[in-house]
Amino acid sequence: MKIKLINVGSTDLSFLREGIDYYFKKIVHYVPVEIIDLPGIKAGKTTGAEQLKKLEGDMILKQITHNDIPVLLDERGKQYSSADFSVYLQQWMNRGTKSLVFITGGAYGFSKAVYEKVNEHISLSHMTFPHQLVRLIFIEQLYRAFTILKGEPYHHI
Repeated sequence: MKIKLINVGSTDLSFLREGIDYYFKKIVHYVPVEIIDLPGIKAGKTTGAEQLKKLEGDMILKQITHNDIPVLLDERGKQYSSADFSVYLQQWMNRGTKSLVFITGGAYGFSKAVYEKVNEHISLSHMTFPHQLVRLIFIEQLYRAFTILKGEPYHHI
């Protein structure tokens, strides 16, 4: 199974980029991973939240192929403990999933078209995090999940 991470916008803060790179290098020992950073669209005088979500949604949907299982990182999604998330990943691997795609949207969330296309939703917390920080938190949780699956000592519970 391959994992793709689709992010709307770039990671501007160097300490977050360093953290993402750190965990990315660790995860590739377990599974092929690809990070796709789509360009962020800035709100303007004529571009409101709904228009931004539509434009970003169109970019997201162009990245999803018929072999992909897309999963939104969304505040309305299901929450997992780290151990339960590792089971979630194992279940997709057991099904022979070719590509599991986790998607972080822009500041205003996802368009209606994206919600209609994607059935899987995961929430990292009831709290709200900046989208750049979500990328680091999520990639660390991916790494943690694979160490749990391999019985490695990174996860100490």
